[in-house]
Amino acid sequence: MTKAQIVGWAHSQFGKTEYPDTEALMAAVSGPALTHAGVEASDVDGVFVGVMNGGFSKQEFQAALVGMGNPDLANVPSVRLENACSTGSAAIYTAMDFIESGRGKIALVVGAEKMTAVSTAQVSDILLGGSYRKEEAEVEGGFAGVFGRIAQHYFQRYGDRSEELAMIAAKNHSNGMANPFAHMRKDFGFDFCNTVSEKNPLVAPPLRRTDCSLVSDGAAALVLAGEETAATLQRAIGFRARKHVNDVFALSRRDMIAFDGPRRAWQGALADAGVTLDDLSFVETHDCFTIAEMIEYEAMGLAAQGEGYRVVRDGTTAKTGRLPVNPSGGLKSKGHPIGATGVSMHVISAMQLMGEAGDMQLSNPNLAGVFNMGGAAVANYVSIMERVK
Repeated sequence: MTKAQIVGWAHSQFGKTEYPDTEALMAAVSGPALTHAGVEASDVDGVFVGVMNGGFSKQEFQAALVGMGNPDLANVPSVRLENACSTGSAAIYTAMDFIESGRGKIALVVGAEKMTAVSTAQVSDILLGGSYRKEEAEVEGGFAGVFGRIAQHYFQRYGDRSEELAMIAAKNHSNGMANPFAHMRKDFGFDFCNTVSEKNPLVAPPLRRTDCSLVSDGAAALVLAGEETAATLQRAIGFRARKHVNDVFALSRRDMIAFDGPRRAWQGALADAGVTLDDLSFVETHDCFTIAEMIEYEAMGLAAQGEGYRVVRDGTTAKTGRLPVNPSGGLKSKGHPIGATGVSMHVISAMQLMGEAGDMQLSNPNLAGVFNMGGAAVANYVSIMERVK
């Protein structure tokens, strides 16, 4: 069986952009991704689109928009995937299955979201679609309130870790200064992130504004090819392993701060890859909120449960640390256009592995870990990636 490999990519600026809709956003990255890969639209056997939507736009049937923005792709079979905040990874994995099943040789994956065209109240309500509305729709603060509740439970069990959350926010904003695609390229520093103020109010206690990822527009695309095809192209990033694990949707029916789904995804991916965390050069992880990144340290095995704070305090996850986490700035600095996020995380990691990350570049990375999460640790995707050409 041939293995799917990443052979090209493109990434838009994230933030409040001039692009009017996802059609324009996807058009901005689909053509450049094909050019970067060195393939033509006529070579593409399938298009896989990641857009959550959920009310950001009245336009559904988003898969067909790729062909509207890029007419050369209008007759290529196209399908849309949605899996909350892990929508982009769902699109990637489905495209990989398409190639590895032998149904096609080259696939284009495009992830996008236009979030800033609706009101803050609408954004909050749409994002609650990533929660179990039967039980969680009335949580104060919307989806931020869900993670505020997670933080409250975590603090009750393990102690107040607000300072460490501020350290994570400051780390990611500092890293994001080097990311030309980032929504917020500003180094706020620890003191600002750790202080409740008019500019940094409590959003969903104990989470402050600096503990929450940004509402952003953006798109990212990548091109996948089978090994034989990839061997004829300029670059190739392989997957040593990939794992998708789900957990129970409703928070009431599981330990909400255990992040058991992410833990099982990490354990499975590392086992399949035959590596440990010590073998990884860096990790791009899903810091939709700083509390998520801290618990993810524990889920990936960097720290025992309740001790995730230790690895940010001792510098383990700093850009110059033993295992840099979110050298791109993460969702916290880069932004979180829902459908684009999983694709962006894989593109940024591929850039690092190819030595094409510019000012973000780490020194000689050879193995990357990517963790993308849908909902409150419900749909969990872990990729272990390496350069093969």
